Amino acid sequence: MVEELPSVFLVGPMGAGKTTIGKLLAKQLGREFLDSDWYIESQTGADIAWIFAKEGEAGFRERETRAIDELTQKPQIVLATGGGAVMSAANRAFLHQRGIVVYLNAPVDVQMARTAKDKSRPLLQQPNPKQILQDLYSTRDPLYRQVAHIIMPTGHTYPRHMVNQLLQQLASFDMSAITAPNNQS
Repeated sequence: MVEELPSVFLVGPMGAGKTTIGKLLAKQLGREFLDSDWYIESQTGADIAWIFAKEGEAGFRERETRAIDELTQKPQIVLATGGGAVMSAANRAFLHQRGIVVYLNAPVDVQMARTAKDKSRPLLQQPNPKQILQDLYSTRDPLYRQVAHIIMPTGHTYPRHMVNQLLQQLASFDMSAITAPNNQS
């Protein structure tokens, strides 16, 4: 069953647990774990904060779309995407059409607790990070829901328990839910 599953792509806001859950899920599935932000950093030799500072968010998003296109074509991986990856229609199409998309839905309070001391998140280096997180959630939640095949609430249980729940959902996943290419981009 697991061998038949396509790649699994994790989307959701910063602090939702995409990397933690992704690593655990990949281990359980015996698959490679990839993170789109790490991939961008390895390709450019610069961290995300530096790319934001030098190229702005638009420059970073262009790099992110190229990375998402490349990574979603890899077979049988588990991919954690950056929180803003769903802002691009092209990214949403690549994700939705090339694998199973899992939305890790973390409430703003959970995001705040998990990102409070993290200085590597450029969008939160502002006077009111909680308001930033709330605004991002309001904008992005409908897009996460649009692209997702599976929605999982986070922040209320241990990561290993979440992975077990996710494995159960993947075991009964209806493969016809993955859409054929269309004009979403």
